[in-house]
Amino acid sequence: MRGLPCSPLPILLLLLQPWETQLQFEGPRCRTGPLDLVFVIDSSRSVRPFEFETMRQFLVGLLRRLDVGPNATRVGVIQYSSQVQSVFRLGAFSRREDMERAIRALVPLAQGTMTGLAIQYAMNVAFSVAEGARPLEARVPRVAVIVTDGRPQDRVAEVAAQARARGIEIYAVGVQRADVGSLRAMASPPLDEHVFLVESFDLIQEFGLQFQGRLCGKNLCAEGGHGCQHQCVSSPGTFHCTCNPGYQLAADHKGCLARDLCNGIDHGCEFQCVSDGLTYRCLCPDGRQLQADGKSCNRCREGHVDLVLLVDGSKSVRPQNFELVKRFVNQIVDFLDVSPEGTRVGMVQFSSRVRTEFPLGRYGTAAEVKQAVLAVEYMERGTMTGLALRHMVEHSFSEAQGARPRVLNVPRVGLVFTDGRSQDDISVWAARAKEEGIVMYAVGVGKAVEEELREIASEPAELHVSYSPDFSTMTHLLENLKGSICPEEGISAGTELRSPCECESLVEFQGRTLGALESLTQNHIL
Repeated sequence: MRGLPCSPLPILLLLLQPWETQLQFEGPRCRTGPLDLVFVIDSSRSVRPFEFETMRQFLVGLLRRLDVGPNATRVGVIQYSSQVQSVFRLGAFSRREDMERAIRALVPLAQGTMTGLAIQYAMNVAFSVAEGARPLEARVPRVAVIVTDGRPQDRVAEVAAQARARGIEIYAVGVQRADVGSLRAMASPPLDEHVFLVESFDLIQEFGLQFQGRLCGKNLCAEGGHGCQHQCVSSPGTFHCTCNPGYQLAADHKGCLARDLCNGIDHGCEFQCVSDGLTYRCLCPDGRQLQADGKSCNRCREGHVDLVLLVDGSKSVRPQNFELVKRFVNQIVDFLDVSPEGTRVGMVQFSSRVRTEFPLGRYGTAAEVKQAVLAVEYMERGTMTGLALRHMVEHSFSEAQGARPRVLNVPRVGLVFTDGRSQDDISVWAARAKEEGIVMYAVGVGKAVEEELREIASEPAELHVSYSPDFSTMTHLLENLKGSICPEEGISAGTELRSPCECESLVEFQGRTLGALESLTQNHIL
């Protein structure tokens, strides 16, 4: 979507005349197969008179390029504000002149902006056989063009998804103040071909020409200008880009990126997978060796960790994301040497209250822990992170709940996973946790607050805080991580030295946790 800021007057001057003038000189009318086309026009009070005139001329200009007829393109128009009004249904007119006359006679409704209601009407009524649409078995394409100037006052994403699922292709055209996010929520994919922000004559013309091209079945690849980096594939009225073997399409749907084989196959690497041309290889963290199978890493079996996971179960997480968190927890468990003598795992869920799902001393095998994680039920409600930290400090790491006595020097690790701002104070118990010798990690997603994550996490925060706006990739350098947790130099006199395996176990936990999160989030994006 592109656009140049401009004042309303130049838009009006450009649109009142040139649409009709230019389109009359673009050659013969587009001949298409059968098509059912419905225009959904925003006529709310926020649409000023000259802006409504812009949309009116927009419709007239498009109509003059269509092959209108009972056996060709059938056109219907509805307008909406707080209610929906049918201007003329699909089967009402077979002559373009009658359609233009009805469009020019349009009187705006001048009320609210219930775009979702309009989409629902188009889906259930305007595209019905009773209104003139061809039956589904006739396989006639159904296309809706929504033209709006503002933000909807009702929800559009769900009803638009239902319309698309019923086979309606949706174009979303916004005029001036239109909300881009709403346009993208309504439109069919690919969005760069179905979303337009109309802020100048050039952009209206661009939409009209592309819409015409899709309907007329031109070979847009042969005409050039498609922008595909590798290959352009033409289909009736449109095109799409593809890439050569070993590459994948970039986010702009035109460029090509070297394919990351690690994300496309079950590589089986225990720690890290690295794409290398048309193949891949597995890597292990510093201090561990790749085994003969080329996938697994040797591990320090003598290391011990008491690990408590604090999982945000508030309403904002939502059920589907909570299932992803449970998968994330089980990926952590997969690489731990879970046993009564090795690593012990406990899990606490919090929302408006705190619930111990299972304490440190309950399960002695990884399989038991993973089964218990899958059985955890989502709590919903608020986000009392401070209350959860207090529970962890006072109860979760107590010997009564299965933590090893402090004299054994078993590292105590807390990992907080949250997606939003805490509704209570976290400062006291975040500080208390670190005073008690608990190594704290904070993983934030979405609306999690960076200041809170840093306050929860141990120092340095850069090595103990991970954040992503939407489960995107999180990686950290293990080299720095090992130096911060287990410094090999500069140990002051009187500092108790832990065994290398204990230190390596803690390093392994942090590195593998971040690696598991990265793998999980990449899979979620794909």
